[in-house]
Amino acid sequence: MPKVSEDQLAARRSEILDGARKCFGEFGYEGATVRRLEEATGLSRGAIFHHFKDKDGLFLALAQEDARRMAEVASNQGLVQVMRDMLEEPDRFEWLGTRLEIARRLRTDLDFRRSWAEQSAELTDATAARLERQKTAGRLRDDVAQEVMVDYLDLILDGLVARIASGQGGQNLSAVLDLVEESVRKPDSAS
Repeated sequence: MPKVSEDQLAARRSEILDGARKCFGEFGYEGATVRRLEEATGLSRGAIFHHFKDKDGLFLALAQEDARRMAEVASNQGLVQVMRDMLEEPDRFEWLGTRLEIARRLRTDLDFRRSWAEQSAELTDATAARLERQKTAGRLRDDVAQEVMVDYLDLILDGLVARIASGQGGQNLSAVLDLVEESVRKPDSAS
């Protein structure tokens, strides 16, 4: 039997994630059945679940991949830039609309809650580190605790995801993000 290289395994895994992202985006978490995942990826369930333990594992791998990408942007440019990217390229983030279903599972499934917390920690940590750097540079208001700002920005992110997922988008959302940025800056401070 021929050996499969690490590059081939990584390519197959990436192919599965791309198809699954589209499937979750179109059908939501619950609607992304194994049959639909097979159709979206063009692979059998055996091929899919050779790379991922189960549907939760596949979904969490997507969350981890996207959290890593968003954390990189948040670390360098801030969480508001992540939100601006969502507005500019909503199709790239469409599967995040499943966060509404995730919220339900976070309330009812302790194992899922633990796994999700691990995946979302990278973005939260990157946001907190960026805020700390901005505060040290004198660009961030100092009358609000950093933890409150992280929660505030996370809440705005959740609202934006819900708005985009519902198809409401809107012309004013960029101006709303300008307002969010201004609300965390020190008065008369440029980014």
